[in-house]
Amino acid sequence: MLFVDSTDPTEIKDIYSWGIASGVTTNPLIFAREAGEADLEQRIREVLAVSHGHVSVELVAEDLPGMLAEAERYHGWAPDRICIKVPFGETGLKVTHELTTRKIATNVTCMMSFNQAYLAALAGGTYLSIFSGRVRDTGYDVRPTIAQTRAQLEREGLDGKIIIGSIRHLMDVNEALGAGAHIVTVTPTILRKMLHHPKTDEAIAEFNAAWHSRGK
Repeated sequence: MLFVDSTDPTEIKDIYSWGIASGVTTNPLIFAREAGEADLEQRIREVLAVSHGHVSVELVAEDLPGMLAEAERYHGWAPDRICIKVPFGETGLKVTHELTTRKIATNVTCMMSFNQAYLAALAGGTYLSIFSGRVRDTGYDVRPTIAQTRAQLEREGLDGKIIIGSIRHLMDVNEALGAGAHIVTVTPTILRKMLHHPKTDEAIAEFNAAWHSRGK
């Protein structure tokens, strides 16, 4: 399954028209880059209007009461669609557990290891976001982490779905899915790169040329 990693309603609408996207992920860094000083609620409502499935909105408060209050505010924008993105950590686990008891969808984010993903799953995380590119930055292959997490989820019957983010190359998508990720969240730029292969372009051009040259 693929999610769109963006806050740009125009890009998201276009990608959704392909029929390949099942959700949207956002984060404060993407928002700052793509939306600048735009109002968060207005922007997220624009994203909701051009998509279907969960739209992840990340918490920026850092204490338990603040995170829970922020989560309730975001959830209120669209209770069936908003997924609360919770930064991983001790407080994040408490928030995840509490939101789970309130039946609010969560996306536990910024995880780099099996240990973290397993704890997030036990706390009730709806989605478990492991950052492929950032794991590779430390010199490690993320695929064993994905595979180990998927195996443990299935062994214990845990409901969390693995999302792989921080996608930087086409092969990151292929490898994440091959290793057992349920979902890969991908920027529009990389999704468009997934469309192209030189031999595909060559074959289509050859077929079209043959058709148009009939009878000449």
